[in-house]
Amino acid sequence: MKTRRIAADAAVYLILAIIAVCWVSPIIWLVLQSFSGDPNMDSANLFLPNTWSTDPWMMLATNQVYINGELTPARFNWFGMITSTGSLALGSFVNTIWVALVSMVIATVFTLCSAYAFSRLRFKGRTLMMRIILVIGMFPGFLGMIVIYWTLQGIDDTGALRNLFILALIYSIGAGTNYYVSKGFFDTISKQIDEAAMVDGATRFQIFYKIILPLSKPIVVNVALAAFMAPWGDYITSSYIMGPAKAPNYDNWTVARTLYGMLNDGDYNSRPPYWRTFCAGAVCVAIPTTVIFMFMQKYYVAGVTGGAVKG
Repeated sequence: MKTRRIAADAAVYLILAIIAVCWVSPIIWLVLQSFSGDPNMDSANLFLPNTWSTDPWMMLATNQVYINGELTPARFNWFGMITSTGSLALGSFVNTIWVALVSMVIATVFTLCSAYAFSRLRFKGRTLMMRIILVIGMFPGFLGMIVIYWTLQGIDDTGALRNLFILALIYSIGAGTNYYVSKGFFDTISKQIDEAAMVDGATRFQIFYKIILPLSKPIVVNVALAAFMAPWGDYITSSYIMGPAKAPNYDNWTVARTLYGMLNDGDYNSRPPYWRTFCAGAVCVAIPTTVIFMFMQKYYVAGVTGGAVKG
C-alpha cells in the first residue's frame, strides 16, 4: 500500500509539474523576448535571445525608433501621427488605469446595490426581474457594440463623445446584472442583523453601508477585481469605441489598442524592432494584475466560495 501511494503521488506531482511548465514557459519567453536585441523576427522562434538589450523598454518609455540601427527620437509615433511630448505607450497605460478604476468604482456600486436589493428586499415582480436578468446575462456583452456604436454616432457624429469617461460607462453600465454571486454571499448573512439595526432606527442604506459591507469584504474585493480586469485587458470594446470614426482618437487609446497597433498598423515588415517593444508592453500589462491577485487572493477565493452557497 505504501509503494502504491508513493507511486500515485509521484504520478500526480509529475502531471502537475508538466502543467506548471506549460503555463509558465510562455510567460518566461515573453519576458526574455522583451530584453532581446535581435534585429529580426526569426529570433522569436528561439527561447533564449542571441543578444540582449534594453532598447525595447526604452522604445516603450519614449517615442524613439530605429534609424540606421540607432535609437533616435521620432518625428512620428508608431501610428503615423505627429508625436507629442512623452510616450504614446505610457499615455495609453495611464488611460487604461483611469478607465479601469472609474469602471471598477461604478460597476462595484451597481453590482452590490443590486445584489443587496434582491437579497434583502421583497417587492412585486422581483422573481420575474431576476429571471429576465438571468436570461439577458447569457448573451455576451460585446453583442451590443453595434448598437452602442451607432447610438454614439447618431448623438454626435464628430466623435466628441468617444472619450475615456464614456468608455468607462460602457464597461460598467450593465454591471448590475452580474449580481448573482454577490446576492448569494449576502444571503449567508443573517437577516436578524438587519432587523436589530432597524429596531435601533437604522435606515436601509445605513444597514447596507455600515453593517453589510464591512461583513462582506471578500465579495466586495471579488466584484472590484472582476470590474477592474474587464477594461484592463479588453481590446474589442476600446478599439470599437475609440477606433476610426471620422478620425482615430489616438489620445484616448487604451493599452490593448496601442499594443495591437505596434504589430498591425502600417508596414510592420519594415520595422521588426517593434515586436520587442510589444513584448515589453505585454509584460507591463501583466504586472499590475499579478500584484493585485497576489495580495487579494484570499479575499477573491473567499468571495467566490461564499457567494456560491446560495443562489
